[in-house]
Amino acid sequence: MTEQPRLRPIPCPLTRPGARRLAGGWLGFAEIEVLQAGHPAEILPAAAAAHIHDPHLLDRLDSPAPVRCGLSLERPRLMVVVNVTPDSFSDGGRLAGPEAAVDHALQLAEDGADILDIGGESTRPGAIPVSIEEECARVLPVIEGIVAAGCAVPISIDTRNAATARAAIAAGARLFNDVSALTHDPDSASVAAEAYCLMHAQGTPETMQTNPRYENALLDVFAALEARITASGLPRDRLIADPGIGFGKTVAHNLALIRRLSLFHALGVPVLLGVSRKGFIGKLTGEAVADRRAPGSIAAALWGVAQGAQILRVHDVAETRQALTIWQEVEDEHEPQTLRH
Repeated sequence: MTEQPRLRPIPCPLTRPGARRLAGGWLGFAEIEVLQAGHPAEILPAAAAAHIHDPHLLDRLDSPAPVRCGLSLERPRLMVVVNVTPDSFSDGGRLAGPEAAVDHALQLAEDGADILDIGGESTRPGAIPVSIEEECARVLPVIEGIVAAGCAVPISIDTRNAATARAAIAAGARLFNDVSALTHDPDSASVAAEAYCLMHAQGTPETMQTNPRYENALLDVFAALEARITASGLPRDRLIADPGIGFGKTVAHNLALIRRLSLFHALGVPVLLGVSRKGFIGKLTGEAVADRRAPGSIAAALWGVAQGAQILRVHDVAETRQALTIWQEVEDEHEPQTLRH
Protein backbone atom coordinates (compact mmCIF):
# COMPACT_ATOMS: atom_id res chain seq x y z
CA MET A 1 0.00 0.00 0.00
CA THR A 2 1.30 3.42 -0.88
CA GLU A 3 2.10 5.91 1.88
CA GLN A 4 1.36 8.85 -0.42
CA PRO A 5 -1.42 11.16 0.83
CA ARG A 6 -4.69 10.74 -1.06
CA LEU A 7 -6.97 13.71 -1.53
CA ARG A 8 -10.73 13.22 -1.39
CA PRO A 9 -13.07 16.02 -2.45
CA ILE A 10 -15.86 16.34 0.09
CA PRO A 11 -19.08 16.79 -1.92
CA CYS A 12 -21.32 19.73 -1.09
CA PRO A 13 -24.15 21.66 -2.76
CA LEU A 14 -23.11 23.90 -5.61
CA THR A 15 -24.82 26.75 -3.76
CA ARG A 16 -22.21 26.68 -0.98
CA PRO A 17 -20.06 29.84 -1.16
CA GLY A 18 -16.74 29.08 -2.80
CA ALA A 19 -17.77 25.66 -4.05
CA ARG A 20 -16.16 24.39 -7.25
CA ARG A 21 -18.12 22.08 -9.53
CA LEU A 22 -17.04 18.45 -9.09
CA ALA A 23 -16.17 16.85 -12.46
CA GLY A 24 -18.56 19.18 -14.25
CA GLY A 25 -21.51 17.51 -12.55
CA TRP A 26 -24.31 18.18 -10.11
CA LEU A 27 -22.22 18.55 -6.92
CA GLY A 28 -19.64 20.95 -5.65
CA PHE A 29 -16.64 20.69 -3.35
CA ALA A 30 -14.96 23.29 -1.20
CA GLU A 31 -12.92 21.06 1.10
CA ILE A 32 -10.50 18.16 0.70
CA GLU A 33 -10.04 15.27 3.08
CA VAL A 34 -6.38 14.29 3.23
CA LEU A 35 -6.08 10.53 3.76
CA GLN A 36 -2.81 8.79 4.53
CA ALA A 37 -2.08 5.39 6.03
CA GLY A 38 -1.09 5.66 9.68
CA HIS A 39 -2.25 9.27 10.02
CA PRO A 40 -5.55 10.81 11.15
CA ALA A 41 -7.64 12.29 8.36
CA GLU A 42 -7.28 16.03 7.90
CA ILE A 43 -9.78 18.37 6.27
CA LEU A 44 -8.43 21.42 4.43
CA PRO A 45 -9.91 24.07 2.16
CA ALA A 46 -9.59 22.82 -1.41
CA ALA A 47 -7.12 25.50 -2.48
CA ALA A 48 -4.90 24.89 0.56
CA ALA A 49 -4.87 21.13 -0.02
CA ALA A 50 -3.86 21.63 -3.64
CA HIS A 51 -1.12 24.09 -2.66
CA ILE A 52 0.36 21.71 -0.09
CA HIS A 53 -0.07 18.34 -1.80
CA ASP A 54 -0.82 18.56 -5.52
CA PRO A 55 -0.85 21.71 -7.69
CA HIS A 56 -2.82 19.89 -10.41
CA LEU A 57 -5.55 18.57 -8.09
CA LEU A 58 -8.16 21.25 -8.67
CA ASP A 59 -7.86 21.05 -12.44
CA ARG A 60 -8.28 17.28 -12.24
CA LEU A 61 -11.31 17.49 -9.95
CA ASP A 62 -13.27 20.30 -11.54
CA SER A 63 -12.67 19.47 -15.20
CA PRO A 64 -15.88 18.20 -16.81
CA ALA A 65 -15.80 14.50 -17.61
CA PRO A 66 -15.51 13.97 -21.37
CA VAL A 67 -18.46 12.44 -23.18
CA ARG A 68 -18.40 8.62 -23.10
CA CYS A 69 -20.13 6.68 -25.90
CA GLY A 70 -22.11 9.76 -26.85
CA LEU A 71 -23.30 10.37 -23.28
CA SER A 72 -22.69 13.53 -21.30
CA LEU A 73 -21.81 12.78 -17.68
CA GLU A 74 -23.21 16.02 -16.31
CA ARG A 75 -25.89 13.86 -14.68
CA PRO A 76 -25.87 10.26 -13.42
CA ARG A 77 -26.22 7.55 -16.04
CA LEU A 78 -27.69 4.09 -15.59
CA MET A 79 -25.77 1.12 -16.97
CA VAL A 80 -28.29 -1.71 -16.89
CA VAL A 81 -27.37 -5.38 -16.58
CA VAL A 82 -28.44 -7.83 -19.30
CA ASN A 83 -27.05 -11.23 -18.29
CA VAL A 84 -27.26 -14.04 -20.84
CA THR A 85 -25.69 -16.59 -18.52
CA PRO A 86 -27.19 -19.61 -16.78
CA ASP A 87 -25.39 -18.95 -13.50
CA SER A 88 -25.22 -15.22 -12.68
CA PHE A 89 -25.85 -14.54 -9.00
CA SER A 90 -29.13 -12.62 -9.47
CA ASP A 91 -30.74 -13.39 -12.80
CA GLY A 92 -28.85 -16.34 -14.26
CA GLY A 93 -30.91 -18.43 -16.65
CA ARG A 94 -33.90 -16.09 -16.73
CA LEU A 95 -33.38 -15.03 -20.33
CA ALA A 96 -33.89 -18.23 -22.30
CA GLY A 97 -32.40 -17.54 -25.72
CA PRO A 98 -31.29 -14.47 -27.68
CA GLU A 99 -34.81 -13.36 -28.59
CA ALA A 100 -35.87 -13.09 -24.93
CA ALA A 101 -32.67 -11.23 -24.10
CA VAL A 102 -33.16 -8.76 -26.95
CA ASP A 103 -36.77 -8.13 -25.92
CA HIS A 104 -35.68 -7.61 -22.33
CA ALA A 105 -32.92 -5.18 -23.37
CA LEU A 106 -35.31 -3.17 -25.51
CA GLN A 107 -37.72 -2.90 -22.59
CA LEU A 108 -34.90 -1.72 -20.33
CA ALA A 109 -34.10 0.96 -22.90
CA GLU A 110 -37.73 2.07 -22.77
CA ASP A 111 -37.57 2.14 -18.96
CA GLY A 112 -34.65 4.56 -18.96
CA ALA A 113 -31.39 2.66 -19.44
CA ASP A 114 -28.52 4.85 -20.62
CA ILE A 115 -26.19 1.90 -21.34
CA LEU A 116 -27.02 -1.79 -21.89
CA ASP A 117 -24.32 -4.00 -20.36
CA ILE A 118 -24.36 -7.43 -22.02
CA GLY A 119 -22.56 -10.26 -20.22
CA GLY A 120 -22.06 -13.88 -21.20
CA GLU A 121 -19.80 -15.13 -18.39
CA SER A 122 -20.75 -14.99 -14.74
CA THR A 123 -18.16 -13.37 -12.48
CA ARG A 124 -20.05 -14.01 -9.24
CA PRO A 125 -18.01 -15.41 -6.35
CA GLY A 126 -17.09 -19.02 -7.12
CA ALA A 127 -18.01 -18.78 -10.81
CA ILE A 128 -16.29 -21.12 -13.26
CA PRO A 129 -14.90 -19.59 -16.50
CA VAL A 130 -16.52 -20.41 -19.84
CA SER A 131 -14.80 -20.71 -23.19
CA ILE A 132 -14.55 -17.70 -25.46
CA GLU A 133 -16.57 -19.61 -28.06
CA GLU A 134 -19.41 -20.16 -25.60
CA GLU A 135 -19.26 -16.58 -24.36
CA CYS A 136 -19.46 -15.22 -27.91
CA ALA A 137 -22.32 -17.57 -28.76
CA ARG A 138 -24.26 -16.10 -25.85
CA VAL A 139 -23.61 -12.38 -26.35
CA LEU A 140 -23.18 -11.74 -30.07
CA PRO A 141 -26.75 -12.63 -31.17
CA VAL A 142 -28.08 -10.36 -28.43
CA ILE A 143 -25.92 -7.40 -29.44
CA GLU A 144 -26.76 -7.95 -33.10
CA GLY A 145 -30.48 -8.14 -32.27
CA ILE A 146 -30.43 -4.92 -30.26
CA VAL A 147 -28.64 -3.11 -33.07
CA ALA A 148 -30.97 -4.57 -35.72
CA ALA A 149 -33.96 -3.30 -33.73
CA GLY A 150 -32.65 0.26 -34.13
CA CYS A 151 -32.06 0.80 -30.41
CA ALA A 152 -29.95 3.93 -29.92
CA VAL A 153 -28.84 3.11 -26.35
CA PRO A 154 -25.07 2.42 -26.26
CA ILE A 155 -24.09 -1.20 -25.67
CA SER A 156 -21.35 -2.33 -23.28
CA ILE A 157 -19.72 -5.75 -23.40
CA ASP A 158 -19.06 -7.18 -19.94
CA THR A 159 -16.12 -9.54 -20.48
CA ARG A 160 -12.55 -10.29 -19.41
CA ASN A 161 -11.58 -11.62 -22.83
CA ALA A 162 -10.11 -9.53 -25.63
CA ALA A 163 -11.46 -11.80 -28.39
CA THR A 164 -14.99 -11.55 -27.02
CA ALA A 165 -14.71 -7.79 -26.64
CA ARG A 166 -13.35 -7.40 -30.17
CA ALA A 167 -16.18 -9.47 -31.67
CA ALA A 168 -18.79 -7.62 -29.59
CA ILE A 169 -17.48 -4.24 -30.73
CA ALA A 170 -17.59 -5.40 -34.33
CA ALA A 171 -21.23 -6.33 -33.70
CA GLY A 172 -22.08 -2.89 -32.29
CA ALA A 173 -20.87 -2.62 -28.68
CA ARG A 174 -19.05 0.58 -27.77
CA LEU A 175 -17.79 0.14 -24.21
CA PHE A 176 -15.46 -2.61 -22.94
CA ASN A 177 -16.40 -3.32 -19.31
CA ASP A 178 -13.62 -5.49 -17.86
CA VAL A 179 -13.83 -6.74 -14.27
CA SER A 180 -10.12 -7.57 -14.42
CA ALA A 181 -9.07 -4.01 -15.39
CA LEU A 182 -7.40 -5.42 -18.53
CA THR A 183 -5.21 -7.86 -16.55
CA HIS A 184 -6.92 -11.17 -17.41
CA ASP A 185 -6.04 -11.06 -21.11
CA PRO A 186 -2.78 -9.39 -22.19
CA ASP A 187 -4.37 -8.41 -25.51
CA SER A 188 -7.22 -6.44 -23.92
CA ALA A 189 -5.65 -2.97 -24.11
CA SER A 190 -5.39 -3.36 -27.90
CA VAL A 191 -9.16 -3.71 -28.34
CA ALA A 192 -10.44 -0.66 -30.21
CA ALA A 193 -13.30 0.36 -27.91
CA GLU A 194 -14.72 3.87 -27.57
CA ALA A 195 -14.42 3.55 -23.80
CA TYR A 196 -13.07 1.11 -21.22
CA CYS A 197 -14.23 0.50 -17.68
CA LEU A 198 -11.41 -0.71 -15.43
CA MET A 199 -12.76 -2.47 -12.36
CA HIS A 200 -10.78 -3.43 -9.29
CA ALA A 201 -10.91 -7.05 -8.15
CA GLN A 202 -8.72 -8.89 -5.67
CA GLY A 203 -8.22 -12.41 -7.01
CA THR A 204 -10.38 -14.21 -9.56
CA PRO A 205 -14.09 -15.05 -9.41
CA GLU A 206 -13.22 -18.58 -8.32
CA THR A 207 -11.25 -17.43 -5.25
CA MET A 208 -11.91 -13.73 -4.64
CA GLN A 209 -14.14 -14.12 -1.59
CA THR A 210 -11.75 -16.48 0.19
CA ASN A 211 -10.57 -14.29 3.06
CA PRO A 212 -9.88 -11.03 1.17
CA ARG A 213 -7.42 -8.77 3.01
CA TYR A 214 -6.24 -5.15 2.73
CA GLU A 215 -4.14 -2.88 4.90
CA ASN A 216 -6.63 -0.12 4.10
CA ALA A 217 -9.32 -1.07 1.59
CA LEU A 218 -10.02 2.47 0.39
CA LEU A 219 -6.40 3.49 -0.15
CA ASP A 220 -5.33 0.10 -1.49
CA VAL A 221 -8.09 -0.01 -4.10
CA PHE A 222 -7.39 3.58 -5.13
CA ALA A 223 -3.68 2.82 -5.57
CA ALA A 224 -4.44 -0.33 -7.55
CA LEU A 225 -6.77 1.50 -9.95
CA GLU A 226 -4.28 4.34 -10.33
CA ALA A 227 -1.63 1.79 -11.28
CA ARG A 228 -3.94 0.06 -13.76
CA ILE A 229 -4.87 3.35 -15.43
CA THR A 230 -1.18 4.11 -15.93
CA ALA A 231 -0.26 0.58 -17.02
CA SER A 232 -3.10 0.38 -19.56
CA GLY A 233 -1.43 3.04 -21.71
CA LEU A 234 -4.90 4.27 -22.68
CA PRO A 235 -5.87 7.96 -22.62
CA ARG A 236 -7.87 8.97 -19.57
CA ASP A 237 -10.59 10.50 -21.73
CA ARG A 238 -11.58 6.94 -22.73
CA LEU A 239 -11.47 5.40 -19.25
CA ILE A 240 -13.94 4.80 -16.42
CA ALA A 241 -12.96 3.52 -12.95
CA ASP A 242 -14.98 1.07 -10.85
CA PRO A 243 -13.86 0.18 -7.29
CA GLY A 244 -15.38 -3.28 -7.70
CA ILE A 245 -17.84 -3.62 -4.85
CA GLY A 246 -18.08 -7.28 -3.88
CA PHE A 247 -15.07 -8.42 -5.89
CA GLY A 248 -12.59 -9.66 -3.32
CA LYS A 249 -14.05 -7.57 -0.49
CA THR A 250 -15.80 -8.16 2.82
CA VAL A 251 -18.85 -6.18 3.93
CA ALA A 252 -16.55 -3.83 5.86
CA HIS A 253 -14.35 -3.29 2.80
CA ASN A 254 -17.40 -2.52 0.64
CA LEU A 255 -18.76 -0.01 3.14
CA ALA A 256 -15.39 1.74 3.43
CA LEU A 257 -15.30 2.19 -0.36
CA ILE A 258 -18.89 3.42 -0.61
CA ARG A 259 -18.61 5.87 2.30
CA ARG A 260 -15.70 7.75 0.73
CA LEU A 261 -16.41 7.00 -2.92
CA SER A 262 -15.64 10.58 -3.95
CA LEU A 263 -11.93 9.81 -3.45
CA PHE A 264 -11.95 8.08 -6.83
CA HIS A 265 -12.59 11.38 -8.61
CA ALA A 266 -8.93 12.14 -7.88
CA LEU A 267 -8.10 9.53 -10.55
CA GLY A 268 -9.27 12.05 -13.14
CA VAL A 269 -11.76 9.67 -14.80
CA PRO A 270 -15.50 9.06 -14.35
CA VAL A 271 -16.54 6.80 -11.48
CA LEU A 272 -18.84 3.79 -11.88
CA LEU A 273 -20.55 2.23 -8.87
CA GLY A 274 -21.98 -1.29 -9.09
CA VAL A 275 -23.86 -2.26 -5.93
CA SER A 276 -27.06 -3.68 -7.37
CA ARG A 277 -28.41 -6.75 -5.53
CA LYS A 278 -24.95 -7.65 -4.23
CA GLY A 279 -24.19 -9.99 -1.37
CA PHE A 280 -23.21 -7.31 1.14
CA ILE A 281 -26.78 -5.97 0.96
CA GLY A 282 -28.09 -9.42 1.79
CA LYS A 283 -25.68 -9.76 4.72
CA LEU A 284 -26.65 -6.36 6.14
CA THR A 285 -30.41 -6.83 5.71
CA GLY A 286 -30.87 -10.57 6.00
CA GLU A 287 -32.38 -10.75 2.50
CA ALA A 288 -31.09 -13.98 0.97
CA VAL A 289 -32.90 -13.61 -2.37
CA ALA A 290 -30.86 -11.38 -4.69
CA ASP A 291 -33.74 -10.01 -6.76
CA ARG A 292 -35.50 -8.82 -3.58
CA ARG A 293 -32.64 -6.44 -2.73
CA ALA A 294 -33.83 -3.50 -4.85
CA PRO A 295 -34.48 -1.17 -1.87
CA GLY A 296 -31.00 -1.72 -0.46
CA SER A 297 -29.49 -1.41 -3.92
CA ILE A 298 -31.20 1.92 -4.53
CA ALA A 299 -30.17 3.25 -1.11
CA ALA A 300 -26.52 2.45 -1.82
CA ALA A 301 -26.79 3.86 -5.35
CA LEU A 302 -28.18 7.17 -4.06
CA TRP A 303 -25.27 7.43 -1.63
CA GLY A 304 -23.02 6.96 -4.66
CA VAL A 305 -24.79 9.78 -6.50
CA ALA A 306 -24.31 11.98 -3.43
CA GLN A 307 -20.58 11.18 -3.74
CA GLY A 308 -20.59 12.14 -7.43
CA ALA A 309 -20.63 8.70 -9.11
CA GLN A 310 -21.41 9.36 -12.77
CA ILE A 311 -22.51 5.83 -13.72
CA LEU A 312 -24.59 3.38 -11.70
CA ARG A 313 -24.66 -0.27 -12.78
CA VAL A 314 -28.14 -1.52 -11.89
CA HIS A 315 -30.71 -4.23 -12.47
CA ASP A 316 -33.85 -2.30 -11.46
CA VAL A 317 -33.77 0.56 -13.94
CA ALA A 318 -37.28 2.03 -13.63
CA GLU A 319 -37.12 2.01 -9.83
CA THR A 320 -33.66 3.56 -9.76
CA ARG A 321 -34.65 6.21 -12.30
CA GLN A 322 -37.64 7.18 -10.15
CA ALA A 323 -35.48 7.35 -7.02
CA LEU A 324 -32.94 9.57 -8.80
CA THR A 325 -35.66 12.00 -9.83
CA ILE A 326 -36.91 12.42 -6.27
CA TRP A 327 -33.37 12.63 -4.85
CA GLN A 328 -32.57 15.44 -7.25
CA GLU A 329 -35.70 17.44 -6.48
CA VAL A 330 -35.00 17.28 -2.74
CA GLU A 331 -31.25 17.88 -3.04
CA ASP A 332 -31.07 20.83 -5.41
CA GLU A 333 -33.99 23.20 -5.66
CA HIS A 334 -31.88 25.66 -7.66
CA GLU A 335 -31.24 23.33 -10.60
CA PRO A 336 -34.47 21.35 -11.09
CA GLN A 337 -34.70 18.36 -13.43
CA THR A 338 -30.97 18.23 -14.18
CA LEU A 339 -30.84 14.52 -13.34
CA ARG A 340 -33.95 13.50 -15.19
CA HIS A 341 -33.85 11.14 -18.14
